[in-house]
Amino acid sequence: MKYCWQQPGLSADRQAEIVLAEMTEDEKYAWLSGPMAIPLGDEPLPEGAIGSAAFYPGIPRLGIPAMQQSDASLGITALGNVRPGDNATALPSSLLLASTFNPDMAERSGKMVGREAFAKGFNVQLAGGANVIREPRGGRNFEYLSEDPLLTGVMAGHSVLGIQSQHVVSTVKHFAVNAQETGRVVVSSDLDEAAMRESDLLAFEIAIDTGKPGAVMPGYNLVNGEWASENAFLLNKVLKGDWRYPGWVMSDWGATHSAAKAALAGLDVQSGANLDQQVWFDRPLREAVAAGIVPQGRIDDMVRRILRSLFAVGAIEHPAQPGGDIDYMAHRLVAQREAEQGIVLLKNRHSVLPLKKGAKRLLVVGAHADQGVLAGGGSSAVTPVGSLRLPGIDFMGIATDKVYQPSPPLHAIRAESGAASVDFHSGEDIASAVEQARDADAVIVFAEEWRSEALDAQGLALDDKQNQLIAALAASHQQVIVVLETGGAVTLQWLDDVAAVLQAWYPGSGGGEAIAGVLFGRVNPSGRLPVSFPLHEQQLPQPSQIDPQTTTSLPGVPVKGDILHIDYNVEGSDVGYRWYARTRQKPLLPFGYGLSYTTFSSSHLSASRQGAGIEVSLDVTNTGDRPGAEVVQIYIQPANKAYVPRLAAFARVELAAGESRQVTLMLEPKVIACWHSESGQWVIAGGEYEIAAGRHAAEFMLTCTLVLPEQRFGRQRQPKTTSA
Repeated sequence: MKYCWQQPGLSADRQAEIVLAEMTEDEKYAWLSGPMAIPLGDEPLPEGAIGSAAFYPGIPRLGIPAMQQSDASLGITALGNVRPGDNATALPSSLLLASTFNPDMAERSGKMVGREAFAKGFNVQLAGGANVIREPRGGRNFEYLSEDPLLTGVMAGHSVLGIQSQHVVSTVKHFAVNAQETGRVVVSSDLDEAAMRESDLLAFEIAIDTGKPGAVMPGYNLVNGEWASENAFLLNKVLKGDWRYPGWVMSDWGATHSAAKAALAGLDVQSGANLDQQVWFDRPLREAVAAGIVPQGRIDDMVRRILRSLFAVGAIEHPAQPGGDIDYMAHRLVAQREAEQGIVLLKNRHSVLPLKKGAKRLLVVGAHADQGVLAGGGSSAVTPVGSLRLPGIDFMGIATDKVYQPSPPLHAIRAESGAASVDFHSGEDIASAVEQARDADAVIVFAEEWRSEALDAQGLALDDKQNQLIAALAASHQQVIVVLETGGAVTLQWLDDVAAVLQAWYPGSGGGEAIAGVLFGRVNPSGRLPVSFPLHEQQLPQPSQIDPQTTTSLPGVPVKGDILHIDYNVEGSDVGYRWYARTRQKPLLPFGYGLSYTTFSSSHLSASRQGAGIEVSLDVTNTGDRPGAEVVQIYIQPANKAYVPRLAAFARVELAAGESRQVTLMLEPKVIACWHSESGQWVIAGGEYEIAAGRHAAEFMLTCTLVLPEQRFGRQRQPKTTSA
């Protein structure tokens, strides 16, 4: 059967218009709100739903498939075991992905997520975490990418490109300034427009320009006193106005607070409506239209945006069906390769790593390394078959586990090391672990820090027991290597006492094999830190943790007490490494830092104007005796120090031993510019600029200067379509 939209040469916009004209009002409203497609209490699974985050019914007479929506950036989840026995590949955490500084890897892993989603019958993936990490203790930081807007935007955008290449719509989220989880429904992130444009919004702008996601999801939080889901500045003025965004805006689950206000502010869909106080985008919205408060054209605009995004990625022409073939072994290898590129070598005293193969005895200690690798908690937790599940937290009324994904480092170390004996100790009994370590050639300690959606980390230190274990082992053995599985930056009080440290983040399916590969030299580490590690919390813009005690972090519960305002104007746009530079503080480990088993040198840095852009080139040489990858980082700062150095370009470069290569990069103009709110423009001030190639954000190897004329661009425009 041929449908009305199946005509040669039609654009996605025209196809959406044709279908919209044929839809009834009931069909339109059926797509504007929907329940979580996971049974809660006595609620049944919606008819036709696979079982996932959300389901919206199809329109068979028009050839429009149902929308089946699944979480998240790290793979296809089955929250609450809604699909018993369902298998899925777990990607490493987004922090690890950002540590690769490799957009190609982001796109490749995104394609893997898209393939699995499509094969399982999903056509919308709630992926694309693009929040700049402002609060290092944030419970959801493992789902986000970095503290830098350029790195975040580029990596998120390429991940979205990969997902949408498989006929699956991807979101970007959580728009915007969604920095903490504890008390997230009562926290207002307060930040001036210029600072927001130069940091958090810039990350989303780059991600949207790069990946063209079909949907954007605001967060639970407020921004400058207005809920993100009904914030007209964010949704209408910036997203749909200045950026001309053509896709749809869906709320987070249970984060809608009104009908008319939200609709007129730019929200298009009420997600997880059964978690809200009421289904705002059905009867209340219909009544607002009938009363003339909300124009009928606004309803059509909402639906048109959804249809347009589905057509744009081919989700309607190529409807997803459950039961597709999935090559899990190939996908596991994608996850492993990502982990191998993103593991960061933080310390390597006397080149203890890579460990020599064929040892008599190795001891592996702690963190369930005999069972698997840790994953973050909440809606993004992927649970491959064979995962170890321990008690976690109650999340949106669903008991969610603390998950260890089935890639045991112990087994991989045995396979990779060639050691005569590799033993395991849980680390629970510290004295016993120290005794077991005495005759080991090396001790590999796994230390963990679990983070989850809905709850921030309580401080930045590992728990006391793990710190005591590491300190005791280091005091009795010279060859103690620590492998960190954490959801963000942590303080390392024992760093001076151990021989080596690997930051493995949450390394996903294949994580054990990736860790072993780095430990024994099959893999030369090339990851770089996407976040700064502070010495202590007093270095942070917000040293005291803001932890509302009288409120709930769960959606669907009326807010009690006053809204809590957090003033992010303290650091403004100078997040992370920029904050340390501005305040002249030295962090424990800076943004962009990472060691290798080889050495690199750079030379002949030059910069020139190429039309309206700036081109930088330099020569990079592998001066060591083994192949490896260098991450070129280019920073820029006005010669008059009007702002601190900002990352303006980066590239991951693979080099054989002794190989040299010229690397040419174009700088991101919006990183160089500052936002002028009065004129609604980006402005690059005329004058001299210092351009530097850095080992990391705190050490520059080469510098050059370039004089730039004043340049203005990006004049704000009115929203394309927000009402009739």
